[in-house]
Amino acid sequence: MKSSESRAFNAGRNPFVQELKFTTAEKIKIGLMSVTVFPVRLLLMFFFMLLAWPFAFVASLGRSEFAVEPQSWWRRLVDVCMRVIMRTMWFCGGFHWIRVKGECVLPSQAPILAMAPHSTYFDAIPVTRTMCSTVAKLESRSIPVWGTLISYIRPVFVFRSAQDSRKKTVEEIKRRARSGGEWPQIGIFPEGTCTNRSGLIRFKAGAFLPGLPVQPVVLRYPNSLDTVTWTWQGPGALKVLWLTLCQPHNAVEIEYLPVYAPSQEEREDPALFANNVRKIMAKALQLPLIDLSFEDRDISMSRGEVQIFDPSSLLEFNRSACRLGLRAQSTDAALEELARRARKLQGERLALEDFAHFLDLPVTDTLTQAHGLFDQEDGRVDIRHFVIALSTVHRPSASMETLKLAFKMYEKEDSGEVKDDDLASILEIMLGVKNLEVALLFLSLDNPDAEAITYDELRLFIEQHPRFILDHLSFKNHPRNFCFPRRRSSDSESSKED
Repeated sequence: MKSSESRAFNAGRNPFVQELKFTTAEKIKIGLMSVTVFPVRLLLMFFFMLLAWPFAFVASLGRSEFAVEPQSWWRRLVDVCMRVIMRTMWFCGGFHWIRVKGECVLPSQAPILAMAPHSTYFDAIPVTRTMCSTVAKLESRSIPVWGTLISYIRPVFVFRSAQDSRKKTVEEIKRRARSGGEWPQIGIFPEGTCTNRSGLIRFKAGAFLPGLPVQPVVLRYPNSLDTVTWTWQGPGALKVLWLTLCQPHNAVEIEYLPVYAPSQEEREDPALFANNVRKIMAKALQLPLIDLSFEDRDISMSRGEVQIFDPSSLLEFNRSACRLGLRAQSTDAALEELARRARKLQGERLALEDFAHFLDLPVTDTLTQAHGLFDQEDGRVDIRHFVIALSTVHRPSASMETLKLAFKMYEKEDSGEVKDDDLASILEIMLGVKNLEVALLFLSLDNPDAEAITYDELRLFIEQHPRFILDHLSFKNHPRNFCFPRRRSSDSESSKED
C-alpha cells in the first residue's frame, strides 16, 4: 500500500506515549517527599477544593442554561473568591509561580481561547485563572464537589451517548461565540486529547467553526522532570498526581498570543483556519507539527502479536476511510461480510468504477484517493488488500483477528493453506511495509520445504516466537541489515542449504 509523502508519519517520539525514568537521587527524593510533603499537599488541595464548593453552589443557583444573568456585585465577589481559592489550591500543590506572558483579551474581542498543547489535567490551571468556560462531559456534572465546580464555569456539556451530540455541541459553541461578548470565553483544547508535548497534533475544527477571532494560548511546563504529562500510554492519573505533588516546585508558563482574525477563506474552511492557528502556536512553542490526530492514536500505538511496524500508509488510509464513512460503519460483522464478498472475486482486480460498486459508494476524489493507495500501477486493485487494511485500522491491537480474516479470503478450500507469496502480501498491508519476504519464516517451520501455511500453524508459530516480526521477516528498512531471498519451489535441496 502506498503512502503520500506529504503525510508521512513522523517516526520520532510518539505523542501519545510518555515514559518516565528516574535517577537514584530522584527516587530517593520522591521517597522522602512521599512520607513528608505529599500527604500535607494532598490534604490542603482537597481542603481548598471543598472550600470553593459552597461559593460555586450559591453562584450556580437559579442559573439558566440559555442566558447569562447580570453580573451583580455579589456574583463578582464570588468570582474573586473562587479565583483566590483556586490559585491557593494550586500553590499548595507546588505550583508556586505561574508565569504569564501576554494578556487575555475580552470575550467581545475573541470569544474562544484555543489552548495547546493539551497534556495533563493540570491544564485546568489557565481555566481556573480566567474562569473561562470549557467543553465537558455531561456526566461530570453529577460528580460530588467537582461537578459543582465544573458547573460554575458554565461549560458546554456534551451528552456523548446521544446520536446528535456533536451537532448540538457545535451549535452551542456557535451560539455563545456569536453573543457579542455576553457569554464568558470558551477555552477549547483543539487537539481533542492529551499528548506528551513533543509536537502539536492536528487540531479539530470545533473551535474554528464559528469563523470568529480566536486567541491562541500556549502552555509550557518547563520542569527538569516531567511528571505532569498524562496521556494514553504512561503513568496513570493517580501516579501523575503523586509524582507531581512530590516535586519541590512545579513550573507553569501561560502565554497569550495575539488574537487571530480569520480571513474570508478561513471562515469558509474551518480546517484551514485550524491548521493556520496550529502553525502559529507551534512556532511560538518551537515544536514540530505532527500529522496525527485523536483518531490516529490506536494505530500509532498498536499492540498485539503482529504489531504495525510503519503506520504511514495505514494512517493515510484511515483518513480516507473516515471521510468515506467506512470507519463508522466498520464492525466485526461488516468486515466478515466484506471478506466473504472479496473471497468470491478470487483475486479479481477492480478498476475504480468496480471498486466504487463493491463498496456501494459514489466515485469521488476521496474514493479515488483510497483506490490509488492500493493501485499497482495498472489502475486496478485487489479488494482483499482493502479489506485487510480496513480491518487493521478498525482494530489495530487485535492483529490475530485481522490475520484470521485475511486467511479466509486467501486460503485454499481443501487445505485451508495460504501460499507464501499471498502471506507476504497480507503481512505487508498489516505491518505497513513494502517488499516483505517470508523465506526465513518458512525455513524456520518444522517442514522447511513447505510453500504454504494454515492459520493455526502461523498462530502457533507466532505464539512461540514473540519476536516474530524482527527475527523471521525481512523487508525494506528492516532493523536487520540483511535479508534472505525468497525460496523457489523448483529447488528444494538448495532451499535447505540456504
